[in-house]
Amino acid sequence: MAEPEIDYAAVFQALPGAVALLTPQLIYADVNDGFLRTLGRTREQVIGSYLPDDFRDNPDAPAAAVTPNVQASLLRVAETGERDIMAVQRADLEAPERPGVRDERYWTWINTPVFGPDGRVALLLHRVEEVTELIRAREVALSLQEAMLPAPCPVGRHQAAVRYRPAVDTLHVCGDWYDLVDLPGDRIAIAVGDVVGHGLTAAKVMGQLRSALSAACRAADGPGRALEVLGLYARSIAGAENTTVATTFIDWDTHTVTYSSAGHPPPALLQRDGTVEFLDQATDPPLGARPEHAPRPQATVPFTEGDVLALYTDGLIERRREDIDTGLARLADSLARHQAAAPETLADALLADLLPPGGVTDDTALVIERL
Repeated sequence: MAEPEIDYAAVFQALPGAVALLTPQLIYADVNDGFLRTLGRTREQVIGSYLPDDFRDNPDAPAAAVTPNVQASLLRVAETGERDIMAVQRADLEAPERPGVRDERYWTWINTPVFGPDGRVALLLHRVEEVTELIRAREVALSLQEAMLPAPCPVGRHQAAVRYRPAVDTLHVCGDWYDLVDLPGDRIAIAVGDVVGHGLTAAKVMGQLRSALSAACRAADGPGRALEVLGLYARSIAGAENTTVATTFIDWDTHTVTYSSAGHPPPALLQRDGTVEFLDQATDPPLGARPEHAPRPQATVPFTEGDVLALYTDGLIERRREDIDTGLARLADSLARHQAAAPETLADALLADLLPPGGVTDDTALVIERL
């Protein structure tokens, strides 16, 4: 059977979305109809023109502000031969039905090298995607998520700081949460958790589990029992399976921290001598990971007044292609270096030290408690 002839020019024109081909010198070699509609120009106006000149006649256009970033990405692809996915950026466009009024619009660019027979970059495939609706959905999910997290306020008479940082280079929020609960006597409970999944569904599950654990901590005699109750409840919640949670009960009368973890990164106890102990002696599988219900373990460690307890989600320490022990060591080093700082200052220092400059691909929740 003879192979069919493929009209690649027709395929290029039929590609969904806005696509252009540029030379490594950023000269437009070809564009599809979707790209022309997005740019608002004719084929004759575009082919053979220089990309940085796109808005030379209208430098005040909102889209003109992102042109230098697009140019830098394309040049990087031409130099390295590696694909580059740009972060989402805002570039408003005039609403067709409302002349003179610009709508808030968000876009992302994906730039891919096309190699010639000599193995060098011959062309740059430049794809533009509008992600306005995804951004709006993300904002709704973020608002819901933040509304369900407790407001930063003192619990009991002890100093605490909380931080929540959404991922910056993804269009979906995750299900990270934190909670601080006043308990009878000079005690509090602190919990952090992470729901598997993204978007409104994860935010909804997060709210249900956070509220259930808050109630369980008030009624249970320890964090192990509280997580046991939460695990039973989680079995009735779609999307709650494989959620990870770490829960601690802090007692200032006995100077002890009692903890239990359901598959979550271990809390860190920074002692006055600068030593960091990871509380990993009561770790169990995530919620819903076992086929049958079983009691949760818990362990207790003493603390000295002035020690610091840190609970966090994996966005703070985990990085792609990196062993988790490397992230834990980085956390321990940062805690020790900023040991004398007040909780608010320490929380900011940890985020500055541990989160990459360009942001992370996973949400991050952090609680710092001065014991």
